[in-house]
Amino acid sequence: MRGFLFFAVLNALVPFSAQGVEKEAADEKVERLDSVVVSTSRAGKDTPVTYTMVSKDELRRSNPLNSLPMNLSLQPSVVSVNEGGTGLGYSKMTVRGSKGSQINVTLNGITLNDAESQEVFWVNMPALSSMISSVQLQRGLGTSANGAGAFGASINMSTASVGPDAFASADMAVGSYGTFMSSFAAGTGLMKSGMYMNVAYSRNETDGYIRNAFANVQSAMAVLGWMNERNSLRLTWLMGDQHTGITWEGIDPQQYETDRRYNPAGEYYDAFGNVHYYDNETDNYMQNHLQLNYTHSFSDRLAWSSTLNYTRGDGYYENYKAGRSFSKYLMDAPVVDGIQYDEGDFITREALANDYYVLNSDLRYNSERLRMTAGINLSRYDGDHIGRVIWNDVLGDGFDYDAHEWYLNNGLKHEANAFVRGEVLVGEKLTAFADLQYRGIWLKMSGPEDDGVLLDHEDNWQFFNPRAGLSFRWNPSSRAYLSAALGHREPGRSDIKELILDANMAAQAGVSGKGVDIRPEKMLDIELGYEYSTPSLALSANVYLMEYWDMLIETGKLTDVGYAIKENVPRSWRRGVELAAAWRAMTWLELGGNLTLSSNKIKDYTAYYEMYDNMNDWNYLGQKELFFDSTDILMSPSVVGAAHATFRPFASSTKSVRSAYLTVNGKYVGKQYYDNTSSDDRSIPAYFTADLSIGYDIPLRKDAGSLGVSFHVNNMFNNMYYADGWVYRAYFQHEDDYYTEAGIYPQAPANYMLKISFRF
Repeated sequence: MRGFLFFAVLNALVPFSAQGVEKEAADEKVERLDSVVVSTSRAGKDTPVTYTMVSKDELRRSNPLNSLPMNLSLQPSVVSVNEGGTGLGYSKMTVRGSKGSQINVTLNGITLNDAESQEVFWVNMPALSSMISSVQLQRGLGTSANGAGAFGASINMSTASVGPDAFASADMAVGSYGTFMSSFAAGTGLMKSGMYMNVAYSRNETDGYIRNAFANVQSAMAVLGWMNERNSLRLTWLMGDQHTGITWEGIDPQQYETDRRYNPAGEYYDAFGNVHYYDNETDNYMQNHLQLNYTHSFSDRLAWSSTLNYTRGDGYYENYKAGRSFSKYLMDAPVVDGIQYDEGDFITREALANDYYVLNSDLRYNSERLRMTAGINLSRYDGDHIGRVIWNDVLGDGFDYDAHEWYLNNGLKHEANAFVRGEVLVGEKLTAFADLQYRGIWLKMSGPEDDGVLLDHEDNWQFFNPRAGLSFRWNPSSRAYLSAALGHREPGRSDIKELILDANMAAQAGVSGKGVDIRPEKMLDIELGYEYSTPSLALSANVYLMEYWDMLIETGKLTDVGYAIKENVPRSWRRGVELAAAWRAMTWLELGGNLTLSSNKIKDYTAYYEMYDNMNDWNYLGQKELFFDSTDILMSPSVVGAAHATFRPFASSTKSVRSAYLTVNGKYVGKQYYDNTSSDDRSIPAYFTADLSIGYDIPLRKDAGSLGVSFHVNNMFNNMYYADGWVYRAYFQHEDDYYTEAGIYPQAPANYMLKISFRF
C-alpha cells in the first residue's frame, strides 16, 4: 500500500502526460555524418509516432548492475524482469505487454533480434548501456525497421558518436550478492587527419539472488573510423561473452513460500536419496558483431549510407539429466557385466552455431519542407542446432562420446526488406507522413530434433506494411499527431518446431488431423497523441489502439529451454492511454512520472490442454478445450506507472558540490496473469518497487577530469515480490482433474551497489 501511495503522490505533482520527456537527441537535429546511419530508423521531432529518447547521461546515471531492459524499466508502458532476481544475467522486457519477440532492436541500423526466435538475448551483450550514445524507444509499430519483431515496439540504439576531444574513463562497482563490475573506455576524438578510434571493455560478475543465478559476463567494443566533410568510413566490432547459471525454470509457487531463493536447475538424487546439484548447470554463449559502414554526403540535403554486418554466434547450455532412458538420446541400452541398463544419468550439451549476414543501404534527402528516406535490407541467417551427450554414469569416462551426435538440425532464413518514407510540411504547421515497407521471408528447416523427429519444413511470407499520419505543430511548444499503421509478423522457429513435435506425438497416439497450422499475425495500430514542451515542463498524452488478427499468443507453457510456446487467436487487442510528465520545479528539483491504463483482451478464446487417460499411464488422448468469451492476454498488466524525483541541493553553487544529486524512482506494475484464462490461481499480484541513487562528481586537478562516486539502492522498501511466470497444465480423463507445473521468478529484496567512476 505504501508503494502505491508513494507512486500516487509523485504523480499528483505532475498530473499530465509526456511522451518524449528526454528530447535531447531528437531536438538537436545537427546532421552529422557519424549519425546518419542511425537516424534512418529513428523518428524525428515531427514524425507522428510515439517514442521517448534516453540519453547517454541518463544511462550512465542508472544502476551499474542493470542490463539495458532494466535501464529502460522507467520508460512508459515498460515492464522489465530479471530471471536471477537482480539486474544482471537473463533480463527481458515488455512494452505495452508486447514480448521480446515482438520488439525490434537495432544497433546502428542493424537488427540484433535472432532471426529464428526473433528474441534479443540481452545477457549476450552485457554492459551495452555503457557503450551506446543514445536510445530511442518507439511504442507501437513505429517507423519501418529492418528485420523481424517490430510488432509492438522498437529499440533503436547508437554507438555512433564522435567527439572533438580525446577521453578515457574507468568505472568500478561492488554490491550485494558478490557482485563486481568494471568497465574501461578510451577514445582519440576526431583527429586532424579525420581518423578516430574508440575502445571499451566491461567485465561483470555476480552470484545472483536465487541459487545458480551466477553470471560471469564480459563485453568489448572497438570503433575505427575516418571522416571528412563529405565522407565517413567506420568499422565497428562488438563482442559479448556470457557464462551464466541456468535460471529459466523459475521456482514452483509452493516452494516460493518456503524458500524463495531455491532453483531446481541441476538438481538430482544419488542412490541413497541425497540431493545434489550439478555445479556446471550453465548457459554459455559468445557473439561477435562486425559492422562496416560507409556514408557519403552528396550535399547538405542528400546523403547515402551502407552497412555490411557479419555476426557469429557460438554457445551451448549444459544440463545434468538424471534417470533418463538411453533411447531418449538415440543410444542403444548398454550391457555391463551382463546387466542391461535402460536408464542412467547423463550430462548433455545442446549447442548453437550460427552466421548472420546483412547488407543495409539507404538514401535520405532533407530540406526545410521535405524529408525522404528509402532503403533496402538483405539478410541471410544460417544456424545449426546440435545435441551431444558428454557423459553417462553407466558408460563412464572411457566411452567415445564424440562419435555419437545426438541430433543436428539446421535453420536457413533469408529476408529482403525495402521501404520508402517521407515527411512533407504542408503549409507552416502541418506535417504529413507516409511509410511503405515490403518484407519477404524465406525459411527452410531440416534435420532431426532431440527426439529424432524430423523438422523438415519450408515456408515463405510476403508482407506489405503501410504507415501514414499527420502531425500538427501550432507553436514551438505544442504538437498533436495521429497515425495509422498496418504490420505483419511471421512465426518463429520454436513456434513451428513445437507444432511439428505436437503433430508427431498425436500421430504416434493415433490422433489424426494434427499438422503445422500456424499463421502470421497482423496488427492495425492507431496512435493519437499530444505534446507540450518548454525548457521547464514537458507534458503529453497518447491514446493507442493495437488491433490484432491471428495474434501469436503465449500459452503459458515453456519448452525445455525456456521458449514460450505460442498459438494463433483470431481476434485480440491492446487499447490504452499513456500519460507522462517532466517538470523542473526549481533549479534544485526535477519531478517526473508516467502512467499507462490499458485493456488487453482476447475475444472468443479457446484454451487447449493435452489430455491423457490417467495420472499413472499418461497415454495421450488428444486435447481438452475450454472456451472463454473474453479473457486477459497473459503478462499484460492494465496499470503500469513510474515516478521519479531528483534533488540537486547545491545546484546554485559555483563550487563542485553543485553536481551532487539524490534521485528516487518508483515503479508500479498492476496484476498480471501468466496464462490466458484470467485465473487468480495463475496470477502475479501487483507490485511496487522504489530505488535510490546518490551521486557526486569531484573535479581533479584543473582540466584533469573528475572522480565520481555514486551509491545505489534497489528495492529500498524491501518488497518481496515475483515479476514473471509460466504454467503447463494437462488434463487427466479418469481423474477428471488437471496436472499443473508452474514457475515464477522471485526478485531480490533490498540490495546495494557502490560505484566509483573516473573521467579524463
